[in-house]
Amino acid sequence: MKNLQCDVLVIGAGGAGLAAAIEARAQGANVILIEKNDAPGGTTAWSIGSFTATQTPQQLAAGIEDDPDAHFDDMPKFSGKDADRDNPELRRIFVDNANDTLRWLMSMGVEFFGPMPEPPHTKPRMHNVLPNSRAYIKLLSRHAARIGVDIRCGVRAEKFLTDEGTVTGIAGASPEGPVEISARATILASGDYAANADLKAKYISEAVSRVDAMNPTATGDGHEMAFPLGARVLNGDVLSGPNLRFVPPPKETIDRRLPPSRIVTKIMKLGLKYAPGWLLRPFVLRFTTTSMAPELDFFRNGALLVDKAGARIDAPAATLGLETANRPDKIGFVIMDSALAKRYSKWPDFVATAPGVAYAYFDDFRKTRPDLYFKADSIEALAGKLGMDPSTLKESLDAHNAGDIPAPLATPPFHALGPAKSYIVLTDGGLAVDTELRLLGHEDRPIPGLWAAGSAGQGGLMLKGHGHHIGWAFTSGRIAGRHAAASLGNNA
Repeated sequence: MKNLQCDVLVIGAGGAGLAAAIEARAQGANVILIEKNDAPGGTTAWSIGSFTATQTPQQLAAGIEDDPDAHFDDMPKFSGKDADRDNPELRRIFVDNANDTLRWLMSMGVEFFGPMPEPPHTKPRMHNVLPNSRAYIKLLSRHAARIGVDIRCGVRAEKFLTDEGTVTGIAGASPEGPVEISARATILASGDYAANADLKAKYISEAVSRVDAMNPTATGDGHEMAFPLGARVLNGDVLSGPNLRFVPPPKETIDRRLPPSRIVTKIMKLGLKYAPGWLLRPFVLRFTTTSMAPELDFFRNGALLVDKAGARIDAPAATLGLETANRPDKIGFVIMDSALAKRYSKWPDFVATAPGVAYAYFDDFRKTRPDLYFKADSIEALAGKLGMDPSTLKESLDAHNAGDIPAPLATPPFHALGPAKSYIVLTDGGLAVDTELRLLGHEDRPIPGLWAAGSAGQGGLMLKGHGHHIGWAFTSGRIAGRHAAASLGNNA
């Protein structure tokens, strides 16, 4: 049995965990940061990476007058009928601190382009990270190591250690065998449970439990560790998905491998600001078409979705992602004719939303993702290119055209985009916390020695819309890190 000791232990090296570890260390605490995977990253590394905040340097430079109060008022508009399920105290904390968090990230070398508009936000607030979301992880990991955070990958926390109700560390597993880490304060930043079938079945549904997660390691370990302490989940049935997302390229593109160096990001910022749209658009879209989801209106307006065998996936647009999860390999292909392709080549009809360039049209996918694009003069020939039985795809098209759609798919040539897979991006069922990010246990009392941040410590906060999950991850991590370190008194 290996035994380690520290002042502050942070569980999970995604955005929230890195922020918590850095802030605790900045307060003088001896910090160990553990990550069950081989490298830091978490769901933050899987994200598009936008960060939504007000009164930022980018907003000020653009002459945009905005404030946290307006941001506070706009956030519920994204939640629709679920807006009254929000935690307004945590929303207030988030909007009031997001600006400082973005500046804090910039101080470590993170670069942003924007702000970009995203209705129903009343002002442009979406800041897109350059060159990609991995910049957060690379730059913060580098800074954490530089200031003395002890980062240990391959270490999985399995159980909280307690002494008379106070959390005193964890027992877990490491590459060298069992490990116990004693800590005077512990921060849970273990992410969500999008890849935990049991928790998805419990809080959402059996059908959703069968849908894969974008991040297959988001297994809700921290949630399950906290339940014996009396922790409870808020808004457990709220999630992003199930929806269709186009599968990544067979080989990682050079765009995703770009390092977050100042030279690279400066060139990108200049290009984004001054390059003509026709030249810039294909370059920017390479970053976003890897993970974009086709709009539901695309199907409402006539696009046909079939499974890998060519059989029609017949369901309301809002449940196509869930139905696709029941088909072979959980994938589908989008079929259209030339008339629909032409319609979806210009505003106001777009195939997907693309942060950084606003919208992606049919031609954008054709040009930037040739691995997803197929074309043929007949539906039978298209079936051959997709590896489907021609008669099956033809039957699917005939049934689709006989249904309630604006116009039949009948104008050759025919096109297909895919495969697209059904995914859950993340679950929003965070554990209950107070305004200091202390994890709440039995009778909603703070559990001594334990804080939570990010998705694990979401506390009922509704984070719909681009840039809010990332913003909360870093903001809540910083707050939890400061409070955990402060609990040590002058003995850090």
